[in-house]
Amino acid sequence: MLLEGIIILIAGADQAAKTRIEQKKKETFPQPLEKSGGKITLYRNHNAGFPFGVCQEQQQLVRMLPLVVTSMLAGNFIYLQKRKERPVYRLGLAMAIGGSLSNIYDRMVRHYVVDYFSFSVGFLKKVVFNLGDLFVFAGFAIMAVQEVFEEIQGVKSSKNRGKRVKCE
Repeated sequence: MLLEGIIILIAGADQAAKTRIEQKKKETFPQPLEKSGGKITLYRNHNAGFPFGVCQEQQQLVRMLPLVVTSMLAGNFIYLQKRKERPVYRLGLAMAIGGSLSNIYDRMVRHYVVDYFSFSVGFLKKVVFNLGDLFVFAGFAIMAVQEVFEEIQGVKSSKNRGKRVKCE
């Protein structure tokens, strides 16, 4: 139940932040986030497409593709939860699903995703995120690292499989 709670917490926290941003006057943006030392800037952006506004004119695709991908992730999550396997990978799945669900809600209800902050560092200054985006990215990063570690372990163990053990 912990990982299911993480999914709900991520989606709920992102939706709460989006609601607060949407309630503020558009003229108040952009503005620096208090106590961030100027490192984070708040925005109120509406993105009707995929990241960076890709495919904005293809709304059916923009709504359905994330729904299909998230459904596949959820199926994998449910399967692994029942088997109690791969806890780190399941955490990554939960994070990605939570972030994705928040953005899917936006696409289905608002018809755009609310993006609301940017890091004032290098090329990231030009990219506006939401909390859901960060959790999708972090979740996939955790899953990728887990896959690499499992692959390395599998390669090590497969190298030893072909060797004969000499008994004296």
